[in-house]
Order: sequence, then C-alpha cells, then structure tokens
Amino acid sequence: MRGVFRTRSEAGTLRLAKRFGRSLAGDEVVFLIGELGAGKTVFAKGVAAGLGLRSVRDVCSPTFTLLNVYQARVPVYHLDLYRLGGGEEVRDLGFEDYVGAGVILVEWGEKVDFPLSAVRVTIEVEPGGGRRITVEGRR
Repeated sequence: MRGVFRTRSEAGTLRLAKRFGRSLAGDEVVFLIGELGAGKTVFAKGVAAGLGLRSVRDVCSPTFTLLNVYQARVPVYHLDLYRLGGGEEVRDLGFEDYVGAGVILVEWGEKVDFPLSAVRVTIEVEPGGGRRITVEGRR
C-alpha cells in the first residue's frame, strides 16, 4: 500500500493504518515520521490492529522504555527514538537484530542514519486538524 492519503480524524487514521497493517507480509521495517503530536502512535495502534493485535489499548509510545513488543499475527517491535540524539545512540540499540523477525515500527524513524530497507510513513498535520499521510518505499 503506497500513496498519499488524507484522514480527518483519529478514527480515520486508525482505519487507514489498520488497512496498511493488513497489507504487510510480517517482516517489514516501518519508519513513522512526523512532528510531535502528528499521530505516529495512533498509526502504530492501527498497524498493530491490522496485524491482529486484539487490544490496541496496550499500544503506547515507548518514549521512556525505547521498545515495546506486542504479540499479533507476527511480533510487532515498537520503538520510539524521540529521546535519542541519533547516530551512534540509534546504532547502539541493535534493533537491526529484529529485522525479519516481525514488523518493526520506528517512531522518529528519520533518526536512523544507516542503510535499512524500510517503508516510510510521513504524517503531516493539515490546517483544520486533518492528516496528510504519505506511504512510500518497500512493498
């Protein structure tokens, strides 16, 4: 699923992300990119739901823990790089070890500065509060 999509509400973003999650094979890396409050965690919840996670209430931004793991159709590894400076700090996480073992959702994915095949989901806040969501990359 690639393209530019617009949503008008959090529920719309969840529905789009759920559809996106259903389209995944189960071994992707997904960079979630957008300003603070754009809806990256909402999108992550929808992807997890699309992958079969029963309780998306369990999905929360792992800002302080850095990594949450959810058991769905495939494991979902949810990272939040907000508090990291980038570069070496991101490389030291070693999350590349999970590549191929499930879906890896990376909030603030633009901080990854090493080559990694990933789907890029950019979420932009539009005037009026809607979201412009651009999905590009692998698959």
